[in-house]
Amino acid sequence: MFLTNILLKKAKSKNILVLMESAVSGHQFTTIRERLADKLELQRFDPYIQKMSLYRERKRIRSLN
Repeated sequence: MFLTNILLKKAKSKNILVLMESAVSGHQFTTIRERLADKLELQRFDPYIQKMSLYRERKRIRSLN
């Protein structure tokens, strides 16, 4: 293997874009988190039911620079 292949290897990004989904209604939005952090769980206002709801990370969408 050539030294240039090692030097030109693409580095992994620090942040990733993830899809968050409501546990109650299924409402979805995207947010950014660090790659090495645990999966996100947060409370946020759900416009479908007009109340606060628990959102869980459902899927990783893509990496960001």
